[in-house]
Amino acid sequence: MVVDESLREQVETWMAHDPDPVTVDEARRLLLAGDAEALNDRFASSLQFGTAGLRGALGAGPNRMNRLMVRRAAAGIADYLLLRDPVASTRGVVIGFDARHGSEEFAHDTARVLAARRVRAFLLPARIPTPVLAWGITDVGAAAGVMVTASHNPPTDNGYKVFLGDGAQIVPPHDAGISTCIEAAGLSVVLSAPDDPLIEYLDDRIVERYLDAAAAVRLSPATPGVTVAATALHGVGGALLGRAFVRAGFDAPVFVASQQEPDPDFPTVRFPNPEEPGAMDAVTELAARSAAVVALANDPDADRLGVAIPVRSGGWRRLGGDEIGWLLAEHILAHTSGTDRLVITTLVSSSLLSRMAAVHGVHHRETFTGFKWIGRAALESPSLRFVFGYEQALGYLVTNRPMDKDGITAAVMMAELAACAVADGVTVEDRLDAIRTTYGNLVTVERSVSMRPDRAAACVQALLSDPPAAVSGERVTGVEGFPEAGLVRLWCGPVRLQVRPSGTEPKVKLYAEAEDRDPSALLDALAELIA
Repeated sequence: MVVDESLREQVETWMAHDPDPVTVDEARRLLLAGDAEALNDRFASSLQFGTAGLRGALGAGPNRMNRLMVRRAAAGIADYLLLRDPVASTRGVVIGFDARHGSEEFAHDTARVLAARRVRAFLLPARIPTPVLAWGITDVGAAAGVMVTASHNPPTDNGYKVFLGDGAQIVPPHDAGISTCIEAAGLSVVLSAPDDPLIEYLDDRIVERYLDAAAAVRLSPATPGVTVAATALHGVGGALLGRAFVRAGFDAPVFVASQQEPDPDFPTVRFPNPEEPGAMDAVTELAARSAAVVALANDPDADRLGVAIPVRSGGWRRLGGDEIGWLLAEHILAHTSGTDRLVITTLVSSSLLSRMAAVHGVHHRETFTGFKWIGRAALESPSLRFVFGYEQALGYLVTNRPMDKDGITAAVMMAELAACAVADGVTVEDRLDAIRTTYGNLVTVERSVSMRPDRAAACVQALLSDPPAAVSGERVTGVEGFPEAGLVRLWCGPVRLQVRPSGTEPKVKLYAEAEDRDPSALLDALAELIA
């Protein structure tokens, strides 16, 4: 293909403003090669700032994560805060970063852009988990927070997650407001000097305060600990998890040594996501050798928690996200009291939490997909006492701060749960069996179908406007639409099927829940219908 003049002009304009010689060289090489396809992929569209902030592959152009995109985002955030909060400049913004490629540079660029716009910037100590950033916003009393991370995405990606002053991620209309300010910022973004007095480099004391809070989540502090195996999956949570366990009165976990140190290439796992098959193989093998009671895995920025347990039939089983949620909920509800308690989960998570809430006499909320909505629901219920929230994608919050998922405090709580089981002469598997006996044997399964984002949205709309009469021979008896969540829910009698576009990947996600049966065949049939 020939690179047309308008595309060439766009690329050259971008290159003139791009501060990174690496991405400038990438764009120049593609221009010289006349690679119009690659240039169009990078320059014909742009990463969209939304409620998940920014996330995408590293590289040149507006459709990649790079220093110019980050500077524009920082400028937009600063301008938006100054528009809506008259004291945002003095309250400032807390900035954290993980160990991914480019994260530290992105964080320091963000601080310099903020300072140039006369907004204070607080940089957290190097390579920190996302939960520390979210917690630190309210600790400092800042107007907002920025975390440079792509969570559990592949090593080629990076991202930019934004929180408001309450420690919860942004939701509409803040995403649209920031996006408008980013566009208005243009390509010429001014930076302060690196030593601008508005940039403050925080020390480890903020981490110490977070660890004190993490230790305080324990509900049965007199219960002695048990052996726990854990992995950081090459992320930034390993050392902090060990310190949190010791602060909470446990021995540090037995860690997978080959995955303990941060490594942006994630060399021992195909995908650094505890949900992915094989990601927890090393930690379950270590757990078996160590006679551990439970195996834990944090994702690279340590805001998610994966769990595996030994089973009586032999070997180890990785728990589903809902199963982990049920275990944590039952432990917390059994060790707290009061009718003002509130538990929260999402539309696509299991409905079992609502049954648990009813039995325990506590309040229950169901929110849109994404942990940001759980945080918002808790904040919007000030008369109630939030005690637990979870989403099935391994996101858990076992305390009332920060208002975002936290894989460190959830790990401490899971270790206590396992210790209490041992003290009571049972296993974690026994605890899970008891939950199913008490509240119902709900079975949940998930699938995904690769699909362009525009087609994914159209697919969901088509299911809502013209639903199938039957799925796998079972009649569709009800249809519900949740347009704010981009989700459609189909009922085949008591079986619940749900479909929504992914918020971060080009795919459609499908979910099924049934009682006393495996709904996999129905979900597979639905996946074939929409593929």
